[in-house]
Amino acid sequence: MPKSILESQKSENGIINGRIIKGIGGFYYIDTADGVFECRARGRFRKEGIIPLVGDLVACRIDMPSKTGLITEIYPRNNELIRPSVSNITQIAIVFSAVNPKPNLRVIDKLITSAVYADIKPIICINKSDLTDTSELSDIYDRSGFDTIIVSAKDNINIDILKSKLRGETTVFAGISGVGKSSILNRIIKGANLETGEVSSKVERGRHTTRHSELMQIDDGSGYIIDTPGFSSFAVSDIDESELYTLFPDFTPYADDCKFPDCRHTVEKGCAVIEAVNCGKLSKSRHDSYLEEYNEILENKKY
Repeated sequence: MPKSILESQKSENGIINGRIIKGIGGFYYIDTADGVFECRARGRFRKEGIIPLVGDLVACRIDMPSKTGLITEIYPRNNELIRPSVSNITQIAIVFSAVNPKPNLRVIDKLITSAVYADIKPIICINKSDLTDTSELSDIYDRSGFDTIIVSAKDNINIDILKSKLRGETTVFAGISGVGKSSILNRIIKGANLETGEVSSKVERGRHTTRHSELMQIDDGSGYIIDTPGFSSFAVSDIDESELYTLFPDFTPYADDCKFPDCRHTVEKGCAVIEAVNCGKLSKSRHDSYLEEYNEILENKKY
């Protein structure tokens, strides 16, 4: 929540509204119009089975001299992610590298599916464009209708364009370790000094460099960013295989034209989605990801 919104939510009687930006060892750090305060949560939250999350909008009773306080209320959440444990997200920046580590399209597409399921806008961020041509990768997601940005954290290419997409949003940066999330954030947030990790030449996998979820404000205070520890996917639950295609928004314009109303868009004759793939209107890799997720749902139903 930008500072202007924090200011509009100030309360009286010693209670200040704010947002949890970090939680470590039972202490929660609350960003408010009057600064950041270290707070503990009221015991009743534990009794009610409520765990404060990074991103929560809260009311706090603050002791100004000590800059400490107590969380007295947690306001209703717009959404909540389990892995990572964060709330009130409006956008997910799905970061992957053009090379080293090699992009895993299945992981990327599963992240997109998860974002759509949670009603959170996905943006696609392809890093390390200084190392190789990215046109083939970007074409997959451009054609699929997703906001796609090609960057190089090393050479500071298109970082300003990415930064412009973060204003007014609370954005989770997601992707496997080693793709350069921390390097990108060091470009976006002055003084962040986030630890970066080299990619192993043997397994092309990066070391986890982020150890806890934390909200960080972009420089002009107009948006929040969450870097997450090695976060690569989160669960989609309670979705039936017959509805999975609705989480692939690039499929829906074609799905209504299928010959049979109960088409699963897998191998059926008269499937307009498959026809669109064969004609090059839809990405084959996106359909391959759909088939993999479809089969996972069927497999999970067996148990």
